[in-house]
Amino acid sequence: MRNAFFEELEGLYRDNKRIVVLTADLGYRLFDKFCDIDPERFYNVGVAESDMVGIAAGISLCGKKVYCYSIIPFLVMRTFEQIRVDVDAHNLDVKLVGVGGGLAYALEGITHHGLEDIALMRALPHMTVVVPADPMEAARVAELSIDHHTPMFVRMSHSKEPRIHEGKPEMKIGEAMFLREGREVAIIAAGRLVKTAIEVADDLRKEGINPTLVNMHTVKPLDLKAIMDISANHSFIFSLEEHRLEGGLGSAIAEVLTEVGFNGKLKKIGIQGDASFIGSI
Repeated sequence: MRNAFFEELEGLYRDNKRIVVLTADLGYRLFDKFCDIDPERFYNVGVAESDMVGIAAGISLCGKKVYCYSIIPFLVMRTFEQIRVDVDAHNLDVKLVGVGGGLAYALEGITHHGLEDIALMRALPHMTVVVPADPMEAARVAELSIDHHTPMFVRMSHSKEPRIHEGKPEMKIGEAMFLREGREVAIIAAGRLVKTAIEVADDLRKEGINPTLVNMHTVKPLDLKAIMDISANHSFIFSLEEHRLEGGLGSAIAEVLTEVGFNGKLKKIGIQGDASFIGSI
């Protein structure tokens, strides 16, 4: 996903002089071509993520579109005060592009796990939260981000994820992607677990269960109409995400279902405790 996103952004960077890219001492080879195109719009701020976000806010106030890149815990948790006060409070055109969503950096330990980031980012009033499911979606998100002029958090896994699309999909920020239309059971997934959801749906069909399958690539703003339509026509809804059960996609869905008086069963599947992928409400 990461490579697809920045390959797409590279072409946009070449043509759009408003784009500025910042990194916190990561992605050397990834950004070589950005430096070749225009080194005055690319900055490596070093291991200083909070400074990076503050710098991004200042550059954005000068009329630029700024992209900040790092591993998710360093991009989101370490810098939360700067994101909240410098970027979101002023509704600035800053894109936070993070890799390592969920357990992508599993062997590096808890310091590198991105398990609470969606909860933090979707709590901010102006922040858009997008979780592409494969490299094709990541490239499309890079395109869409150009015409998006408020804060955005793009949550990606890392690289070499399997494709679920042959080419760039038709995709709109805030509009859920229905991959299959079924009945009675709905599976709503985000990020690289959309691929897992497809495999689960295939297994269920062998058992005579034909679930609706939804790729909820935008966690905020959540597609309220899609959730309400699903609640009206399905008795069982499952959310699937690589994030803690508190505050992520499942929680966002539960908030909507509570408001509309859903009478069925919601089961949230995600990270509970340290590493187990199970949970419910």
